[in-house]
Amino acid sequence: MSKSFIDQVHYIRIPVKDLDRSAQWYEDILGFQLLNITGERAVLKVNEGPFLVILIPSEDETFAHFTIDNRQEFSIGFTSPELFEFHQHLLDHQVKTDDIKEDHGHSFFHFYDPNGNKLQVHW
Repeated sequence: MSKSFIDQVHYIRIPVKDLDRSAQWYEDILGFQLLNITGERAVLKVNEGPFLVILIPSEDETFAHFTIDNRQEFSIGFTSPELFEFHQHLLDHQVKTDDIKEDHGHSFFHFYDPNGNKLQVHW
């Protein structure tokens, strides 16, 4: 097959413990636009693109990342042309944030939402 039937990634789903608190955090700290919230999910839009983040409440001990050799590995990576300013913004809001690292010509860091989901941003 020379061309995929898949056009793009439309949304990702992230498990959260407290839906209202988490939706507020993604809106206030990450700047996502809350489109709607029900007891079953919160739908947030990332800037003007078609990409959505959907928060799903769960009482289970589950995360939007995985482990390899007992080390947490992120599943979701974002981009930001203002990486250093964004890093400082997260630090200013007491978000658990790793140091900025360089790798093959791009910079990145990991951070955690209030539910412990490990996320990455790079540029």
